[in-house]
Amino acid sequence: MRYWLIKSEPDEVSIDDVLAAPAHTVAWFGVRNYQARNFMRDDMRPGDQAFFYHSSCAEPGIAGIVDIVGAAYPDATQFDSASPYYDPKATQEQPRWISVDVKAVRKTALLSLKEMRTMPELSEMRLLAKGSRLSVMPVEAAEWKFIKKILK
Repeated sequence: MRYWLIKSEPDEVSIDDVLAAPAHTVAWFGVRNYQARNFMRDDMRPGDQAFFYHSSCAEPGIAGIVDIVGAAYPDATQFDSASPYYDPKATQEQPRWISVDVKAVRKTALLSLKEMRTMPELSEMRLLAKGSRLSVMPVEAAEWKFIKKILK
């Protein structure tokens, strides 16, 4: 099993939205970075777990835990010209972007980015690296274990 951190702007999709969805499951769509896409396509598998991170908001941070419940598949928004995620270079024969399905495990008390930056145990975490902006990134097992212990 691998561990991940996936980011979403809460006004786009929040942990509450995932919990409110049928079967507490949503498609994780709209990833438009090749490295993040490659993590999802090449390394993310059903059974993996992820921290659900609220980004681009008043207080960014980890807001919940989700399971990865499906293998990667083409992101339908890339083909929809009305979508903000539309990609005119993507075709059904050669899709450029992918989605995975995620299922809410639980909402947690927010563990803010500011708080994480004060924790020496997380000093090497990819999320905290200068200039880190990926919306999907791996989390090391020791980081996962440490964060899970402190999440309420």
